[in-house]
Amino acid sequence: MCRPTYYAIAYEINPWMRLRRPASPRRALRQWEALYRFLTARLKIQVRLLAPARGLPDLTFTANAGLITDRTLIRSNFRYPQRQREEPTIERAFRRWGFRIAHLPAAFRFEGEGDALWLGDTLVLGFRFRSDAPAHESLARLLKREVLPVELKDDRFYHLDTCFCPLPGFAALWYPGAFDRYGRRVIEQVATETIPVSRTDALKFCCNAIVAGREIVLHRGISSSLRRRLERRGLAVHELDLSEFLKAGGSAKCLALRLPSRYTAPRA
Repeated sequence: MCRPTYYAIAYEINPWMRLRRPASPRRALRQWEALYRFLTARLKIQVRLLAPARGLPDLTFTANAGLITDRTLIRSNFRYPQRQREEPTIERAFRRWGFRIAHLPAAFRFEGEGDALWLGDTLVLGFRFRSDAPAHESLARLLKREVLPVELKDDRFYHLDTCFCPLPGFAALWYPGAFDRYGRRVIEQVATETIPVSRTDALKFCCNAIVAGREIVLHRGISSSLRRRLERRGLAVHELDLSEFLKAGGSAKCLALRLPSRYTAPRA
């Protein structure tokens, strides 16, 4: 995770970002700290902190830094120049932490866990708005795993993690309206169970959730029917206010990149 010291709506690179609708730095920091405390104190999750950097307002969305496998970071190739400036900072930090760095071909855009999520041993890759479909072949070679590309069709759900969330038991929470017909078919075939959400819940970024075992952490305000469905699956649902980050098109999952289970985070 990365404290949102310099977080701001400094440009417009997705439909959620509006310069005339700025984020409150004070509220954003308070919301981020509540999420951090919940993960570390309540759920006992170890969290490594990436140092914030002036001029990189979206660095706080660490899910987009890359995809980690074992001790290797497959670093993102960001689509927009505003976020490409994050790449050297990310690479330096992970090298200091002892990770190897792998790169996809420069011709391919790829935005890490924002668009690449594991469902069991299969990697689902969302493409169109931020990542490129041909990146799936390079990822498959690097990972030696099956990588399934699915096309996103609604630019409000510009990253896969805004509309798709793997759950325990190879199930998935998802918003079908964000995918084209072939993408919907792929997800329905690879997941043991799909839990569709309404557009109203999807626009609250309910799929942009952190899942840790049987705990799921997401932005507050989901429908009571969705909460009941998740609880019936044995999940403990935790809703936190992350409204300042929704202004940039992000929520809980965007704010956290998963490290290997064998990785021990030094004290921050």
